[in-house]
Amino acid sequence: MQVSGEMMMACNNKISVVIAKQTEIQGLMEAFDGCRGVFHTSAFVDPSGISGYSKSMAEIEVKASENVMKACARTSSVRNCVLTSSLLACIWRDSSQHDLPLLVNHDSWSNEALCMEKKLWFALGKLKAEKVAWKIAEEMSLKLTTICPGLITGPQFSHRNPTATIAYLKGAQEMYAKGLLATVDVIRLAEAHVAVFEAMNKTAFGRYICFDRIIARDEEAEKLASEIGIPPNRICGNSLEFIPTHFELSNKKLINLMSRTIRNWHGQS
Repeated sequence: MQVSGEMMMACNNKISVVIAKQTEIQGLMEAFDGCRGVFHTSAFVDPSGISGYSKSMAEIEVKASENVMKACARTSSVRNCVLTSSLLACIWRDSSQHDLPLLVNHDSWSNEALCMEKKLWFALGKLKAEKVAWKIAEEMSLKLTTICPGLITGPQFSHRNPTATIAYLKGAQEMYAKGLLATVDVIRLAEAHVAVFEAMNKTAFGRYICFDRIIARDEEAEKLASEIGIPPNRICGNSLEFIPTHFELSNKKLINLMSRTIRNWHGQS
């Protein structure tokens, strides 16, 4: 953004770039100093873009989340933190439970053992990273909210971020069969982050599921596959093999918050 001049044009040169290692809490504190809020949106990528997201990458992400939360809590200027988790941290539940709710919302949590069993490392990494963030936030009195987005889409997004896209879609056939494969445009997701952050001193709290499209039909799955550049059968090829339990995804909590935020924006304009 600096090289292209985009930062200067968009922000009148009010943004500066600070580099810090997520393995070093002190460096993170120096980067956060003077900021009143932190958005922890990072994920880890394979430079070659082909190996996907491994179990070791999941553990790195958990440790990074822990370090960022500790740095936020120890930086006097920081008041609030928004963590980007994933819808995958909500949907991979143990379906063998007879009383499993059909509604999947902000109160739903994935099952660690199930993620391990299915080798869903991206889901496991996001799940454990969010859990450790909540643990530290409670222990160190840090005000935290988390956003759990579906598969992030948008112009060229998947091509720029192939590791996260491929890793998210591991288990896509089962997600599709159960009505749990959802996407969100990156611009919509950015707006959600801003809305939640700005409401944290008023009404925002806890977790927020974020999506704007549920992939429910074969033609929608084929369109998504085309956008990403993968074969359609990676999404809908063997979906009939799974137990036909259909779940309901809900993002009502975020919709309600954003509708109030939009009304406030209009009221101020």
